[in-house]
Amino acid sequence: MHNPDSIGGRTPAAPPGADGAAFERVRFVLVEPSHAGNIGSSARAIRTMGFAQLCVVAPRDPQFTAAPEAIALAAGAGDVLARTRVFACLSDALAGVQLAFATTGYAREFGAQPIDVRAAAQACAEALVPAGAQVAFVFGPERTGLSNADVQRCHQCCSIPADPLHASLNLSQAAQVVAYEARRALLAAAGAADAPAPRRDASLGSAREADPPAGVEQTEAMFAHLEQGLVAVGYLDPDEPKHLLARLRRLLLRARPTVTEVDILRGVASAMVLPRRLRAGRKTTGSER
Repeated sequence: MHNPDSIGGRTPAAPPGADGAAFERVRFVLVEPSHAGNIGSSARAIRTMGFAQLCVVAPRDPQFTAAPEAIALAAGAGDVLARTRVFACLSDALAGVQLAFATTGYAREFGAQPIDVRAAAQACAEALVPAGAQVAFVFGPERTGLSNADVQRCHQCCSIPADPLHASLNLSQAAQVVAYEARRALLAAAGAADAPAPRRDASLGSAREADPPAGVEQTEAMFAHLEQGLVAVGYLDPDEPKHLLARLRRLLLRARPTVTEVDILRGVASAMVLPRRLRAGRKTTGSER
């Protein structure tokens, strides 16, 4: 009997020689998808490449896992569709992620300069070297793509080098291309037969593994703390922030700060905020002359 959750008569998995755990640590995040069918076809797209982590942020149809169109288009990947995790916002969907890629077809004013999806897949494989590290590829709504705010929540941007005259891809098509490139890079990193040789990042090593890149939730907390500090010293006007915070995000996310580096920056922010609190306390107690 045919198993509806298998492809070609078997459940796909990481091939011999590949690090199956690495495949399990890559998540595909769909932000505000409009059509349940696109979620189902995206589940099938990543499943055929050996991935199974699908996340959805604020879907238009909250009952998409039971939608007939989604079930039909997920043919062979019903297990992935059924296990899809739903989140209220992108920050929640990226919790635990050390490297997040925003997939976008064009450069944003305050986002990172997009890199080719193959280079992004290579960076993904390198980021997964430390045990437990997580990487995410983020896709925007079908009609509008990712908002600038969501792009700025990601460390890097990547794009698919399509024909500029006909560059629009269906959501699941984009997920398929990214999943293929990620699979190719992970096979190379594992030394699988006929896989291209990986480009090793000289910055990766025992020191980097001992102090891994900060997760998205840690960098988001850092930015909130820095904002408080900048307001405290009068450098940032909260009523007219303009683009300062967006530029600061672009600068620091490009640097891929480690956990220790984030702690250092939060310590700086604390030092900026604390004197103001002390002054306020002295005024309250009447100790300040």
